[in-house]
Amino acid sequence: MKVSLSILTADFANMESSLHDALEITDYVHMDIMDGEFVPNISIGPAFVKAIRKITDKPFDTHLMIMHPQNYIKQFVDAGSQYITFHVEADCDIKKTIDLIKSYGVKAGISIKPKTKVEDILEYLPLVDMVLVMSVEPGFGGQSFMMDSIDKVKALKELKEKNNYSYLINIDGGIKDSTAPLISPYVDLAVSGSYVCNAENPKERIDILHNL
Repeated sequence: MKVSLSILTADFANMESSLHDALEITDYVHMDIMDGEFVPNISIGPAFVKAIRKITDKPFDTHLMIMHPQNYIKQFVDAGSQYITFHVEADCDIKKTIDLIKSYGVKAGISIKPKTKVEDILEYLPLVDMVLVMSVEPGFGGQSFMMDSIDKVKALKELKEKNNYSYLINIDGGIKDSTAPLISPYVDLAVSGSYVCNAENPKERIDILHNL
């Protein structure tokens, strides 16, 4: 299973030194962008994403947990994102936002919160490059994995194979050695933050996830 390293819970003051080895072996870097409106917290912005681009060449999987994603897409493209994912629950025209992301030459993804069903996004699946399932409530790190997320990623895989869709299936929230085996048969990659960033040996934790 591929890993997207979330740096939300990392030590920002010592990012390069504390996560150097982990950044070397992660498959993606997951950027959690929060506006204080769509979710209660505020996190990082385009300037921070651009700064992290200087210390790694891994693809950026940028997750916009913001109410009006259409207003900020170009800034995060210019900061170095390869994938930009926004929430279907946000205040935007979903199809137009997908098209806008793609117009900048990057990959477009949609994300669903725990209460949103796969059935609610069927019309968008042929259009996107990634589907991100939230297995915790978005906005905070360190939460416990929600077990009903397993059925969602399983359904997304079945739909992908049945219809020959090309989207990557991603999952975010509570991913660690005990939960990763539950979803690894169904996902292409998984976001992991606290499990990796708070470990004494972050690289070892990514190795564990890669082998599950």
